[in-house]
Amino acid sequence: MFHVKLSGQDAIARRAEEQLVTSRVRLPRRIVERPLRQVGKRLALALLVLALTVVVVLLDRRGYKDGAGGELGLVDAIYYATVTLSTTGYGDIVPYTTSARLTNVLVVTPLRVLFLIILVGTTLEVLTERTREEWRLNRWRSSLRDHTVVVGFGTKGRSALQTLSATGLSKERVVVVDPSSKVIETANAEGFTGVVGDATRSEVLLRAEVQRARQIIIATQRDDTAVLVTLTARQLNKGAKIVAAVREEENAPLLRQSGADAVITSASAAGRLLGLSVLSPSAGTVMEELIQQGTGLDIVERPVTKAEAGQNVRELNDLVVSVLRGHRLIGYDDPEASPLQLTDRVITIVRGKGVPLAGRPGNGVLPGSGPGVVQE
Repeated sequence: MFHVKLSGQDAIARRAEEQLVTSRVRLPRRIVERPLRQVGKRLALALLVLALTVVVVLLDRRGYKDGAGGELGLVDAIYYATVTLSTTGYGDIVPYTTSARLTNVLVVTPLRVLFLIILVGTTLEVLTERTREEWRLNRWRSSLRDHTVVVGFGTKGRSALQTLSATGLSKERVVVVDPSSKVIETANAEGFTGVVGDATRSEVLLRAEVQRARQIIIATQRDDTAVLVTLTARQLNKGAKIVAAVREEENAPLLRQSGADAVITSASAAGRLLGLSVLSPSAGTVMEELIQQGTGLDIVERPVTKAEAGQNVRELNDLVVSVLRGHRLIGYDDPEASPLQLTDRVITIVRGKGVPLAGRPGNGVLPGSGPGVVQE
């Protein structure tokens, strides 16, 4: 057993997530019209056909014979049009003149066919839509590989996807998992595939094909839920990169023990940014630009090129802040960081559009001066 500390907002959110929702995959699609509006249009068109048939019968009412006797009135015309268009045909009212029979052949019969098409068309459309959705779902499952699964489509989940999308991640390679049906509808509207359900259950994550995912982002509202989702996801996929967010910093070790590769403490990170902004508004602005992808400055991880292998970190054109060597993260000022090896990866700061911050005309950094020396 493990104990997870809940914040005040976590306790409020507990009640909503405790409701289990039947999981299902929802592929994004462009809805032309709302279903009720489509049904309303079909109903209006059917009534229009019925009214037109009534008018045709009334115009030639002397050519019809009523079994009950007497001339056809408005109610009789409506009755005849209804039983004729519905192919019921009781036979108590019949056309007996040549003009009335020709009108039935040339006008009423096509109206009857149109009326049946309108009524049957709704059923056919539903069957066709179900077949099409089943085909799309099977095709989606067979082609989905090395994708990104995002558990929780709140503020944190959306921000993470915005950052990944800015780096070129295709929306077709993203699956959003959330217990709220309305949230998944929002994700669909933005072009993402969604799975409705509780991500702590393995069958829900399997619907998201988590076993074949390359990376998993866990951005749930509660820390205990994040721990359970991490445990389940790691059990289903041993090799995926799992990044999780928690509210309370003391819960971060639990996430790492559960299998998370990286844990972000949202509450403390926001607090540190607030404190930094109070001490130095400019420094807070720079940190906010680094966090928001594409707004000014971006942090990028890239491999060391052949030309850079063997060089000192300070000799690179890019503004290097850390060197990733194997599983070790080495600071730029650490003597072990230099010389660079071909198998290393460097974490650099670049402009929002990917233009290196150093070694380019007008970039504000003195060539060869190393990271952190900025020219005003």
